[in-house]
Amino acid sequence: MRHVASGVVLQGAYEPPLFGDMVAEIDAMAFDHLWLTDSSLHARNSYAYLTLAATRSARLRLGTAVTNPLTRHPAITAASAATVDEISEGRMILGIGAGDRPLLALGMKPASVDSLRAAIAAIRALWGGAHVDVEDAAFTLRDAHLRFPTRPDIPIFISASGPRTLELAGEIADGVILLVGLFPEALAWALEHIDRGASKSGRDRPHIAVFAYGAIDDDEDRALESARSIAAWFPQTAPVICELAGLPASLIEQVKARYAGGEFQEAATAATLLPDDFVRRVALAGNADRARERLVAVMDAGADSVHVFPLGEGRMQTIRAFAACVGDLREERAGVGHETPDIEPEIP
Repeated sequence: MRHVASGVVLQGAYEPPLFGDMVAEIDAMAFDHLWLTDSSLHARNSYAYLTLAATRSARLRLGTAVTNPLTRHPAITAASAATVDEISEGRMILGIGAGDRPLLALGMKPASVDSLRAAIAAIRALWGGAHVDVEDAAFTLRDAHLRFPTRPDIPIFISASGPRTLELAGEIADGVILLVGLFPEALAWALEHIDRGASKSGRDRPHIAVFAYGAIDDDEDRALESARSIAAWFPQTAPVICELAGLPASLIEQVKARYAGGEFQEAATAATLLPDDFVRRVALAGNADRARERLVAVMDAGADSVHVFPLGEGRMQTIRAFAACVGDLREERAGVGHETPDIEPEIP
């Protein structure tokens, strides 16, 4: 059985000294990855904080979760990611996607799948030392090239929740960041699309990284309410996940109509419409036993790693509880004869 790899997703919502202390503690725990959101006006600059994280950690793989080809030109992204990779001595992962609702504040809509593909190709070419010319609907490059040495094979993970982006990720990405909830039907649906894309390129399935939003708390009502806001993101951005979970179409439309905010934290009013069972299917929303159940389900469905995005007031409490759940599961699986209990799956 595969090693139970894990990570933490944070926003730049903390003052630098506090953030640095959080990184140091996360690095000392069982985690393999640390991701920083990159969402325009909603938090501090992700690359500045990734640089800070590089100085306060020794082994965590560091990544954007996620950037896009609109708010940052792909050439700027290529240079920024390569800089953090150099500072961290090869620990950078570039997480990128089409963009989400925070783009609305900038007068933008998410990038097309074609533009996302073109951006990734351009970034990889720049890292490889090429002179790059691109005329895309979202960006332009004219004899563009980096003037400092970079690692050409920095991993690129595509964030995906829709069928076309999932298939693109299967086709070209080193890894996929799945934002599809934590229940088997959604994970199976997503993996089917990823495998379809991988088959197009005649390659194996890329690394599957599942993001688990929510809270772990002995007070299960408090955990449920902390996690509820992310549940409203799904009707607006990934309605197919709601359908797979059995939500009626009328409720999906009600939530969409009431969620006019930017990031998911601004969806509190709309989230009150959603049933508790749905919240628990798409998020961590309970005590440690519930979290372990979700973790087992995600790994058994085919994930290579699971990453906690803590919500609510007790965020470090959730991170510590998630680390304990991962540790317990590692011990359980190592203790019953599973292979390679201490080796993380390779990321190209």
